[in-house]
Amino acid sequence: MASGTESDEASDTPEIYKDPDDGRQRFLLELEFIQCLANPTYIHYLAQNRYFEDEAFIGYLKYLQYWQRPEYTKFIMYPHCLFFLEQLQNANFRNAMAHPANKELAHRQQFYFWKNYRHNRLKHILPRPLPEPEAAPPASAPPQQSVPLLPPVPAATISATATAPALPPMQYANAPGSALAKNDARNSAVDRRKRKRIVKN
Repeated sequence: MASGTESDEASDTPEIYKDPDDGRQRFLLELEFIQCLANPTYIHYLAQNRYFEDEAFIGYLKYLQYWQRPEYTKFIMYPHCLFFLEQLQNANFRNAMAHPANKELAHRQQFYFWKNYRHNRLKHILPRPLPEPEAAPPASAPPQQSVPLLPPVPAATISATATAPALPPMQYANAPGSALAKNDARNSAVDRRKRKRIVKN
């Protein structure tokens, strides 16, 4: 009789599922899927194959938002995936990513972000010199008329200087007309060949 009551008690308590590896496999699978979302082509693939029409998949994307917490973001190598995960919560974005033009636009914008990220970041991080305070003129001095330091420039000179091409903003390029020689092996080789032909003739 005691054995019958024990089996009744065991059937009343639900069994709790325990991962054999303490959730490591699930963690790695979710991490891999999250990082795939950094690729606009993969998002386009999901949209083309109608994954975004499945309510269970939408719920899974909502569930994955816990990856935006700091204790999980340290494992992510491609931070754009978090941006795209946030955008995928919007139905308009999900529908738009089905079109190839929108995929290309997202891919281009991502490329430009990567291309200019360091420059833009350094622009805001590097310290700028403080503006020098202007000395106030003494109160007892009479106001003076401002005299232009340079004579006015004729219009012909302005148009000539305005059409001059601007130099590209390369940090390590030699200034035009500098004394440093350019190391271009192609040009020197062509010159040698021409010299040999001239000498032979």
